[in-house]
Order: sequence, then C-alpha cells, then structure tokens
Amino acid sequence: MMKKWWHDKVAYQIYPKSFLDSNEDGIGDLRGIIGKLDYLKELGVDIIWLSPVYQSPFVDQGYDISDYYAIAPEFGTMEDFDELLAEAKKRGMYIIMDLVINHCSDKHEWFQKALADPEGKYADYFYFRKGKDGKAPSNYRSYFGGSTWEPVPGTDQYYLHMFAKEQPDLNWENPELKRELFDMVNWWLEKGVAGFRIDAIINIKKDPAFPDYPADGSDGLVSCTKMVEEVEGVGELLEELKKETFEKYGAFTVAEVFNMKDDELREFIGEDGHFSTMFDFSAAVLSGGGKGWYDSRPVSFKEWRSALFASQLEGQGIGCLKANIIENHDEPRGASRYLPEHAQNPRGIKMLGTTSVLLRGIPFLYQGQELGMTNCPFHSIEEFDDISTKDQYRVALEAGLSEEEALQATARFSRDNSRTPMQWNSGANAGFTAGTPWLKVNPNYTSVNVQDEENDEDSVLCYYRRLIALRKSEEYREIFTYGEFIPAFEELDGIFAFSRSLNGRQVMVAANFAQEQRTLLLPGQNAKLLLSNDSGLTESKLLSKQTEALQITLNPCDCAVFELFP
Repeated sequence: MMKKWWHDKVAYQIYPKSFLDSNEDGIGDLRGIIGKLDYLKELGVDIIWLSPVYQSPFVDQGYDISDYYAIAPEFGTMEDFDELLAEAKKRGMYIIMDLVINHCSDKHEWFQKALADPEGKYADYFYFRKGKDGKAPSNYRSYFGGSTWEPVPGTDQYYLHMFAKEQPDLNWENPELKRELFDMVNWWLEKGVAGFRIDAIINIKKDPAFPDYPADGSDGLVSCTKMVEEVEGVGELLEELKKETFEKYGAFTVAEVFNMKDDELREFIGEDGHFSTMFDFSAAVLSGGGKGWYDSRPVSFKEWRSALFASQLEGQGIGCLKANIIENHDEPRGASRYLPEHAQNPRGIKMLGTTSVLLRGIPFLYQGQELGMTNCPFHSIEEFDDISTKDQYRVALEAGLSEEEALQATARFSRDNSRTPMQWNSGANAGFTAGTPWLKVNPNYTSVNVQDEENDEDSVLCYYRRLIALRKSEEYREIFTYGEFIPAFEELDGIFAFSRSLNGRQVMVAANFAQEQRTLLLPGQNAKLLLSNDSGLTESKLLSKQTEALQITLNPCDCAVFELFP
C-alpha cells in the first residue's frame, strides 16, 4: 500500500452552526472554532472537516449554496476563514471543506439567470425539461419527499431537484458548468484547504432521458435513487474531477457515497481511485425503513457487527482505508443508536468509541462524540428545524400514525439530534452562546460537558484522549494504521473483538456488549494491557492463565486493548 500523508490521521467534523458562538447571535461561527483549536489539538485531531460555511439561504443548513466564493455572514468573513487556516497550520492541523457540487441554491446567480431565460446559456447549467401530458417529466420522488420536478413559473417547463426544490441539480453534462466548478475547487485548494468532504457525489450522473420507473409508493412516485442506480458512467465524471482538481494538489478527499454498484469500490477508493477514502455507512443503512423512518426496524448486535466486519474485510481486500464513523450531522447520536439500553452509560460509550477508533481506516469523530453526547429529547414537531425530519413526520402521519407515534418515530432518527449545540460547560446554554441558541440545547449538558469532563480523569473525554493517543503513539501508530484487520470470537453473541496484526505483532480489541459476563480464550501465551475503559480493569483482573491458555474475563460494558505475545 503506497503511504499517503493522511493515512495515520484522526479527523473531526465540526458543524459550525452548533460548535461555538463568539458574538452572541445564537449561531456558531468561525471565530468560535478558532478559539477551540487548542482543545481539538489536545484531543488528538489532525484533520478538521467543516460542514458548509459558504453563503447560503440555509434552507438545508448550508447545503444550498448561493455563492461558492463567499463565507456566510452568519459564520464570519473570509478574513476569519483565512485566520482559521493559518492558526490550524501553526498547530500542524488541516482544514477540509464540505464540497456540494451536485446542486446549488435557487438563489445562486446561475439559477437566477436560468429562470430569467429558460432557453438561454444558464438554463443548460441545470436540467430544464418540458412536462408530459400536463404532468412532471418523470415520476421521481426527491430525498426530502414530493416530486423532484418543480414547475418553472410562466412556462411549460420544470427543473430537477433531487433534494429540496430550493436546491436545483447541476448539469454535469455541460462542459462550461464543469469548468466553473473545477475552477472553484482549485481556488479553495490554492487558498490552502487540504481537501474536501464531498457531498452526495454519486448523484451527479443523470440519465438525461429521465425515464419513468414503476412506482414504489402510494404517491405514484419512485425514489430518485432508482435512476442513480440504473445509470452508467459516473466514474468518468469523477475521474475528470480528480484529474482537474484534487490530484494536482495532493488533496485529501472523503466521499459521501450511497447507491454504489457492487464492483465499484476499487474504482472509487482503490490505489488510484477517484477519492482518498469514503465513509463506511454499512451500519447506518441497516435500520432504514422501506417506507420511511416510521417503519425502521431494530438492528441486532449480530447484524451490526457483521456489517462492520464485512466492510472492514472488503476495504482490506483491495488495499484501501475507509473512513469510520459512529455519527455525523445527518445521523442520530451513536451512543443512542448502537448501544443496547444497559450500555447507554459512560463505560458503554467508551466501549463503542474504542471499537470504532481502532478499526482499520481513518477515524472520523463528530463534535460532541468525545463527550458522549446523546440524542436530545424533543417534545413537539415545532422544536425541530431539520427539513428531512419535518418531511418524515408528515410521511408518518399520512401512514396513519398518531401525532405522538409520528413524533416518537421521527425523533429517533432526526438529524437535529446531532445538530444540538456543543456542550462546553454546565452554565447557561451549555456555554455555547450568551444569546438565544438557534436550536435547543440537550438538557443533559449539566452532566455531559467539556469543562466537567476535563476535570474527571475517568470521563468519556479523557478516555477519548487516551484512546487517540494510543492509536497515534510511536509504538503502535503503524499497526493501527496499516495492520491487518482480523475478526475474532464471531461465534459469541455480544462480543465485538478483532485484532490488528503487522510484522509479527498483534494487538487485540475486545468488548462485551452483552448483559452477561464473557470469558475469552486468547491465542497468545502472554499479553500486555494497553487500555481499558474502566480504571478498575487492571491487567491482573482481566487476564489469567488457565491450563497453559491465556484468558480474559469481560463483564458487561468492559472493553480492553492489549498486545498479545506468543
């Protein structure tokens, strides 16, 4: 495997609107981020991914960009951004931007010009199509519900939007549009960003005929993903994007990819793939309902473990490193989603973190994950801001659920769970703002916050610092970066265990998600305890020799990392 500068790094996603407010307007900003760089450095973070900070009407929280070259005034100025780049560089840290190039805002200059002249140059920057028999050009349902086609006022035409109607899709078949996008990407790379997280990128390839497909719902529509899955040729566009931009700068790129075809992983992130890496969503997609969030099914531990292990082996098989996550801005909190009820406590949260951070691949933490932040209790649909949550609430009501049932179903998966303000201290508004926060603060901030956890050596935060320090230590950096991933004890329900092996050395991670004590027979004769999620779990308590075999005994929520010796 050819070594790259980003292979041994730890990344951290910041949702700027919710990170830290420096000017008391209730919205997080760039100056708030600058003020917390030392906190992130001490945590062990190398790469900071910023969710969109571009100028935007914020219909979809900044993923509707109206000017790719401007910072949204809510977040600050371009001077603030330049200062952030400079301060990060001083600390040996890298900033990556969120790249949203499947669509833009309907307030973008390009789209405004397209509306003004639906037959002109800029209309071809988008997908304008005539209706069929007085109806939309095709029967696609958008990601946020309803038709993907919006009528163009005063004409017989419609424009395509796979997300909200305020997010028209860009036409990647147009060479002029592509050149505009490539120039923009290079402008940011010239400025000094280290790369990009690339949003919804597989959607850029469309079938320009936009054929109808059989409906998959009572609304007579079919998910727009059907067209994405059927169309060929996205690889050619992605390779052109890479050659014209990322490759020239040695940029780090992490792609958000759904609906990829089975044989495309090597093409996407292999040795000479389109991207440096891509997020592993193998666990996140398990609970998806066929009709909406309301019919999402519970996922068993065995399914969850099997999905992650299979994904690890798949990436290893082609010599690539995936990006490993527990949560992000589009997902509920991992501590509330993946832990059984008996493990939803600080020890369980540390256990979950360990099994993720030490996998093969690049760990991506999401803000507040290192504190053990959880889903937020929401009591009415009015408390939500997220456009997708509101759509799923409507879908649940239309399916016959009561208001209470619909709220409960959507609250579990709402994206607002991860977007509540960062919890800095136990003071007013969790120390996030001296103003009125744009979204409610999770009431558990009085016990789950940075200030209190920094003063508690047994806290989730202090544990994450030790966990990341182990991964990046001189002695174990190579094995955790390039070591082979080997699943272990798969026959035992409730045990999440694997080893990392390199050059004759072997480190094992073992965690007990079950409600009963488990005893594991280990392959080595001796072991050295490197880390455990409880200060009381000493080497002598965990490990013992029985008839020449080494064994480890794990109580519920116990997690240990140890090096094995022959």
